[in-house]
Amino acid sequence: MPRVCYYTGARTRVGRKIRYRGKAKYLGGIGKKVTAAEKRTVKPNLQTVTTMIDGRPTRIRVKARIIKQGLIVKPLKRKYVYQPKNGVRTGSFSPGAA
Repeated sequence: MPRVCYYTGARTRVGRKIRYRGKAKYLGGIGKKVTAAEKRTVKPNLQTVTTMIDGRPTRIRVKARIIKQGLIVKPLKRKYVYQPKNGVRTGSFSPGAA
């Protein structure tokens, strides 16, 4: 599973971490000099959640910001009363059916 958000498409980005030395000109120095520029990666805060997509529970990876905004609809943990479309309940005990 790729490290990509299902909704925003956020993925790992590449940047640089720059280290300086010296005193800034506005403080009376001769200016700041770059001593190192290291490559680094910035990864989104992806979480795996089970959500309802097209009426079916599906596991997807989304950013934590999407979960906090409430854009994820989680499925019910249990189906206490299961009614199929034809109206006949299944999986329940009936005393006269022994």
